[in-house]
Amino acid sequence: MACPRGALALARLLLTTAVLMLALVCAAPPAGAQAVYGSISGTVSDNTGAVLPGVTVTITSLERKTSDEVVSNEAGFYTKDRLLPGTYEVRASLAGFKQAVYSDIRVSVDTSTPLNIGLELGEVSEQITVTGFTPLLRTDRADVATTFEARQITDLPVLDRNFTKFVLLTPGTQQLGWSHAASENPQGSTQTMVNGQHFSGTMYQLDGTDNRDPILGIIVINPTLESIQETKITSQNYDAEFGQATAGVVSVQTKSGTNELHGSAFEFFQSDKFQSRNPFTQFAPDPLTGRFLPETKKNQFGASAGGPIRENKWFIFGDYEGTRSTVGGSRLVTVPTAAARAGDFSAYGVSIFDPATGAPSARAQFPGNQIPQGRLSPQALAVLRNIPLPNVPGRENGTIDNYVASGSESFDANAFNVRIDGRLQDGLNMFGRYSLGDFLRNGPQAFGPGGGDELVSLGGISDARNQSIAWGIDHAMSSSLLADFRFGWFRYKVNVLPSDFGATPATDAGIPGLNLDNTFASGLPAFFIGGDSDSRRIAFGSGLGDRVGRCNCPLDQDEQQYQIVGNITKLVGSHTFKFGVDVRRAFNLRVPSDRHRSGELNFENERTAGPAGGGLALASFMLGDVTRFTRYVSPTTEARERQWRHYYYAQDVWRPTQKLTLNYGLRLDVINPQTVN
Repeated sequence: MACPRGALALARLLLTTAVLMLALVCAAPPAGAQAVYGSISGTVSDNTGAVLPGVTVTITSLERKTSDEVVSNEAGFYTKDRLLPGTYEVRASLAGFKQAVYSDIRVSVDTSTPLNIGLELGEVSEQITVTGFTPLLRTDRADVATTFEARQITDLPVLDRNFTKFVLLTPGTQQLGWSHAASENPQGSTQTMVNGQHFSGTMYQLDGTDNRDPILGIIVINPTLESIQETKITSQNYDAEFGQATAGVVSVQTKSGTNELHGSAFEFFQSDKFQSRNPFTQFAPDPLTGRFLPETKKNQFGASAGGPIRENKWFIFGDYEGTRSTVGGSRLVTVPTAAARAGDFSAYGVSIFDPATGAPSARAQFPGNQIPQGRLSPQALAVLRNIPLPNVPGRENGTIDNYVASGSESFDANAFNVRIDGRLQDGLNMFGRYSLGDFLRNGPQAFGPGGGDELVSLGGISDARNQSIAWGIDHAMSSSLLADFRFGWFRYKVNVLPSDFGATPATDAGIPGLNLDNTFASGLPAFFIGGDSDSRRIAFGSGLGDRVGRCNCPLDQDEQQYQIVGNITKLVGSHTFKFGVDVRRAFNLRVPSDRHRSGELNFENERTAGPAGGGLALASFMLGDVTRFTRYVSPTTEARERQWRHYYYAQDVWRPTQKLTLNYGLRLDVINPQTVN
């Protein structure tokens, strides 16, 4: 039944948008957006300052040789929207005047480049060429933004080639003190507060389509640096066109092919050859590998290429980036001594009492602080077979900090983008893009099959695939009426699993009721022996908590969103009206395990304390005396949420004089209640 309902939902989405678009075309005044594009606009006047209507302004892309024409209106004003970021030549001509040619005009994403043109009397065959043009102070937009071009993005020293680090170069931004787990954020999205607002309030757009994960509030496709033509990071006063944002707006435009074949290749390599040792955890070589430092290396490599499919008409661009990373880590932790595993706690310097002899005030102490063999829990002994014996002397008679664990976490990433741009006919343009990011992270734990501390960032396996599609078409119906239509889709899919997923070690150890299946409730439960402030604390198994891998696993996260956007722009006198609609259909599934689903067992000192205090959590564990038990449960692991979201806006840029510009608009966001399948 899932497929018919999905098809019905998509049909409803298309029908709704078609009706709304029809209404937009018929409405007055209509409007549009330029989240994907930039524009050039200004006033044409003669040498006396009088405005000139009817001037033909031809705007030609220097990279693609595509041209568009607009005509100045009765106010002498012209504008050309829907221009891909890049460099353009602007040529203005009118009978009785010399042609004016501006040969190097830069257009940026979501920005209007101001260009006021002055014509001199003369023959049309004559021309005046202006070079070295510097744009005037921006007066048409009230937003506060930082723009980075392709060269800046590739040349700035960003060691890990992480695009979201560029947001931190915007005034008023600050990186959050914590971040989502590497398992759920494999693309490495930096969580940034803009002007003190929550990081999830920042909207990410990729080629004018939504690029923000609605559950975690982070970027879905973290674009490769080679694929970015330009990005604009707006921190204040963004237009009514932009919604779902209370902080910043990050708009990224991917590269398009040009008439010339061009490309790039790169490789960045780092290793542990010159890395210093940690004197506390790397003072002796690993007995298995003989290395003081766990293997650490990182290799990032890739290439890009772009060119014409058909000159002046169709263009293609694609790029690939791969990462092969191995990061070593070491931990100094505590494990039970051989004597403690046999019930002998005399070296621990703490009196332990028999909980079977009554209340704490009347309990009898175990003679010599030794638990008789017959009282030891067979389940505890079975579980401890997964935990290694001490391998360093340790402290306090070898009972604390007596085991050094080391290992390397592997991370493989593959990302690519492909984009096609084409001109179907004069005034009718189209583009399409597909992006993919594949990530696989395998993080070791201190005790191998016994779980324990993560050695780098994750104790478990994270397998993720993020995808995004954008398709758009824009049409200049006249020099004063333009429309564009976009379709977007993304999928954010992450599976996080414990290293022993599918195994039933609790059942194998004779502990009933924990491994209820071989999927979500599989794997070794989390064992916490001692409290957080206990210097003798021992923890092993898997879980989200401290010292058990920081793995919210098993985790199944699968989010999809379909989006349709329609915008219209209408130039009327000194007004530029814009009007648009954005309809989204979301399907979200997130099944977390904030507490391990096979259970988390806590053992505390109090269970073996007596009249004079004392007590040892490890002794409580060896007796099988559980202080507290928790687990994460849910009646289903397939409860997918569905939601309609639709947005409407109208705005106007009014230029009553050449020195005054007014921006105003309204926006309506409608977030429907969620339903569950």
